[in-house]
Amino acid sequence: MNNVQCVTPTPAQEQAALAWLSLLHDQPSSREQAAFSQWLQADPAHAEAYSRAQVLWELSEVPARALADEDAFALQGYLNAMNRSRRNSVRRWSGALAMAACLVLMISLGTDWQPSRWIDDLGADYVSAPGEIRTVTLADQSQVTLDTDSAIAVDFSRGERHVQVRRGAGFFSVTHTGEPFVVDAEKGQARVLGTQFEVRLQPHGAQVTVLSGRVGVTADKNAAQQILTAGQQVAYGEGTAQPLHAVDSEAQLAWRQGWLNYYKATLADVVQDLGRYYPGRIVLLNDELAKRRVSGSFANKDPQAVLSSLQGCWGLSSIAFWGI
Repeated sequence: MNNVQCVTPTPAQEQAALAWLSLLHDQPSSREQAAFSQWLQADPAHAEAYSRAQVLWELSEVPARALADEDAFALQGYLNAMNRSRRNSVRRWSGALAMAACLVLMISLGTDWQPSRWIDDLGADYVSAPGEIRTVTLADQSQVTLDTDSAIAVDFSRGERHVQVRRGAGFFSVTHTGEPFVVDAEKGQARVLGTQFEVRLQPHGAQVTVLSGRVGVTADKNAAQQILTAGQQVAYGEGTAQPLHAVDSEAQLAWRQGWLNYYKATLADVVQDLGRYYPGRIVLLNDELAKRRVSGSFANKDPQAVLSSLQGCWGLSSIAFWGI
């Protein structure tokens, strides 16, 4: 009877296999080919790691191309914004050049490459980095707690207090001054009639959750206003608002205390959320798994542990996460 030996590569061996695969796709020299052959034969786990790397490479080809196209589009928008800055002010253009030099340095050091963030940050007054939750006090003493990887712009110059959510989410604790306080997100806005609420951007709109007080929400400037009270939430997009509904606002807003709570959320939504805490990109390569439902509470300080937990639920062979 033949004995079948199962080998499980270590994370270091899997990383080495991916490095070899990348090298072999780039016209390796005969010396490099010989070195790869020697590495492959040195341990059965190396062959298994390389086989897994080939599968991952094939699965990631399409999403990698899509990410590259998205970055190219975002980078062009960033360059256009820099050109507008040059026309407006030589001083601001000098600052933009310095910022661009820093960004090139960051890229050369292998840090996060996501041009879409740069465009948001160019017009932002306050920004939080991936993995950072930041509370800022505005000029009127109102406080905004920025969720990780978020950006807002503030304008108190028009007789109204306006805050634009440019990326991510913000939790607002508003000080009453007699002037209206309005949060703009996408084409809609939340007008404060009370005190504490969150505005969170979504792929095609935004979502408003009220912890206390009242907030009037409109999907666009011509839409009717919906009044939300404590424990209510509404989402809107493309000029249309969904019906408001009751939620456990404390659980929904637990990210402020370091927790991510999910109840029957799709795995795709969870992965997208975790991507804002992770320093690179996370790409889910299986469309069927993306529809699976997830319930649970996770500490947002360690997104890698959450990914490992999700991987353990469905197996490493069924789910692939790719950090870029």
